[in-house]
Amino acid sequence: MVKRIVLSLILTAQLGMGQAQMEAVLQPVESFQEGEWFQLRLHYGPFNASYATFSLERDTLKGKPVFHAKGFGETTGLARWFFKVEDYYESYFDETTVQPYKFIRDINEGGYTKNIEIDFDQEKGTAIVNDKKKGEINEFSITDGVQDLISCFYYLRNFYPKEEIPINTSFDINMFFDNENYVFKLKYLGKETINSKFGKIQCMKFRPLVQSGRVFEEQESVTLWVSDDKNRLPVRLQADILVGSIKADLENFKNLKHPFEIVVN
Repeated sequence: MVKRIVLSLILTAQLGMGQAQMEAVLQPVESFQEGEWFQLRLHYGPFNASYATFSLERDTLKGKPVFHAKGFGETTGLARWFFKVEDYYESYFDETTVQPYKFIRDINEGGYTKNIEIDFDQEKGTAIVNDKKKGEINEFSITDGVQDLISCFYYLRNFYPKEEIPINTSFDINMFFDNENYVFKLKYLGKETINSKFGKIQCMKFRPLVQSGRVFEEQESVTLWVSDDKNRLPVRLQADILVGSIKADLENFKNLKHPFEIVVN
């Protein structure tokens, strides 16, 4: 459960500005490109718990050119002996609007498995959910401009204000996950320079608003740092949970669209 939520947050504007308003006033900053790949290392206390990798390629879906994003997470080392995780996520989304057309989730988390494919029809406002494990196909209504778990991350990277935004500004993104529509909220906390294996990196600091009680200590228990350059790459995520804390750090990357900026003293 914790691993899945952390991946979601990775994979994770305004004082009252909604998603439709964002799309109307923001221009793409072109933060990613075909061939991009990066890896995050998740650790629980002193232990390396798992790795999560994300890749992006160009593809076609039903004759339409799209971006094809893949996310893969797995436990490693000692953690794998106690709790084996192998999670696969895929999203096919529009090259310009970043609206998803298809989402795939195939996970195995300590014996808990799901194998789901979702086909989005943005014009009709529907999502066809194929639960392959249960052998069920259901149709759901979706909200305007809805994102899936993976496309949401690329959407936020590509549609972001070029100008400075006030601290405590909030972003609202419509999402569809686990057969439900919900609003993903992200609050901007300002800028911070953090130490990493690559050197000092100036980051934008965000706080996703999560549901408290079940896994997290409180609603604002998760903090996310994103590189303050044109790549908008996740550099660090920290989550305080009921049984400790989990931290994820950028471990490797290649084929970024823009130079990865390091602070030089």
